[in-house]
Amino acid sequence: MSEKTQKKSWFKGLKREFKKIIWPDKMTVAKQTAAVVSVSVILGLIIAIVDFIAQYGVDLLVR
Repeated sequence: MSEKTQKKSWFKGLKREFKKIIWPDKMTVAKQTAAVVSVSVILGLIIAIVDFIAQYGVDLLVR
């Protein structure tokens, strides 16, 4: 097989695979995005609180 034939075959396969994808609707994407943002904010707050407590503990030990 020539290199050109291999590339055509690869792109045909890629096109076939893309047709199999079931894309989510806008509502699903919006819900999932909201969930990711919410969880990220909550985890960020938890990490900030743990960091603050750890820093306070280290400051107490150093004094």
